[in-house]
Amino acid sequence: MNLLLFFLAVIGMEIIAWLTHKFIMHGILWKWHKDHHVINPDNKLQKNDYFFLIFASPGMLCLFSGVLGNRPDLTAVGLGITFYGLIYFIVHDVYIHRRIKWFRKINLKYLNAVTRCHKLHHKNINQQESEYFGLLWIPFKYYRK
Repeated sequence: MNLLLFFLAVIGMEIIAWLTHKFIMHGILWKWHKDHHVINPDNKLQKNDYFFLIFASPGMLCLFSGVLGNRPDLTAVGLGITFYGLIYFIVHDVYIHRRIKWFRKINLKYLNAVTRCHKLHHKNINQQESEYFGLLWIPFKYYRK
């Protein structure tokens, strides 16, 4: 059951990330997210990086509550949220934006589609004109070159 909760938390975070990205980051907290849509050749920290604290908080809360309260179910959810954060960091910050110079020569159809979607999202620097707000779930149309 805890393994199921772990995977549901990972999947749930992709849904939450999509909703948050579309309605909060491109909505009321656009002032934080806007700098992420501007070219940042130095890969310096951005206001957008504050979202890490927001997304990490539920994972930490579940982990602490689960471990300290002897609740394996909460621990599993916390681990799932944290695992999604690790995947997000590796795919988004390291692979797509090259904020750390790893994975330079990977040529996988899936990761190419992820990058294509992200570039389409960044094509517009306006708050309301972006498309595609997810990270890991890629609609089939984006696999075409």
